[in-house]
Amino acid sequence: PPSALSLSPGPSIPPSPRCWHRGLSREPGAHWMEPGCRSCICQDGRVLCDAVSCSTPCSHPLPAPAGGCCPTCTGESRSPWPCNSRNILPDTPWITGCLHEGVARAEGDVFSPSDGNCTVCVCLAGNVSCLSPECPPGSCPSPSPSNCCSCHPAKCSFRGHTYKHGARFSLDGEGCTTCVCQGGEVECSFVPCPILDCPQHQQHLRPGQCCSSCRDPPAPTGCFLDDNGVEFPVGQLWSPGDPCELCICQANGSVSCRRTECLETCPYPIRIPGQCCPDCSAGCAYMGRVFSNNETFPSELDPCLSCICLVR
Repeated sequence: PPSALSLSPGPSIPPSPRCWHRGLSREPGAHWMEPGCRSCICQDGRVLCDAVSCSTPCSHPLPAPAGGCCPTCTGESRSPWPCNSRNILPDTPWITGCLHEGVARAEGDVFSPSDGNCTVCVCLAGNVSCLSPECPPGSCPSPSPSNCCSCHPAKCSFRGHTYKHGARFSLDGEGCTTCVCQGGEVECSFVPCPILDCPQHQQHLRPGQCCSSCRDPPAPTGCFLDDNGVEFPVGQLWSPGDPCELCICQANGSVSCRRTECLETCPYPIRIPGQCCPDCSAGCAYMGRVFSNNETFPSELDPCLSCICLVR
């Protein structure tokens, strides 16, 4: 009889190995998130991780939720894997809103920016759109920050010139009168002048100045001494009472004095009244008496001793 054919089973395909990662066993093909927004997969017993790449299709997305990596726009999920659609859980809540100037706005919220109340913004699908009013040109006395349409202050026409609002100018060209343009009107004021401490006849107005000033005092013509009331002309020499002191009148009206230092060249000089230094050429002064040159006289200490005055 013909022999029956026997089919031997072929080689079996071994199952994919599991992955061990940080002490945990992962099934083949498993996906999970690692800290630092890294998406990992178990493949052929190896763990492959890549950085999460975010794509934000709106201009003002909300920040990434807790445990998430990517900012979210309207209709996106707060899944722990917000950038991996394969891991969106069916019960994950949906979020809507916008983040504008650091403030989270709900979907459809209408608001004004913090820098003014004239611009109106709305949050739609993660995008913020703003509209500002169009204001017609015009003028007003002064700008009003409370109105949405700011007006332009009126200009000033003054003496053939036109000035902008707030402009300051001089009326006489020398700065003595200051004017300012305020809402189409010119207001002028004079520069205040200080009070002078000199008589009226010594005050004068110099060219290019707004206020009068005191005249410079005249240059002194001599020196006036308060003690005796005598006035000496500039360059005059005199002695103020001490023959050894000599003074001179300076050009600026001050007095400069200098004392004479005497040098005695003989032991018995004669002191002449009104003269500063003793005189050795006129004779000798001895024991209160004055003797002329070559004069002989007895000594006051010893009558037997004779003395003579010799001028050298």
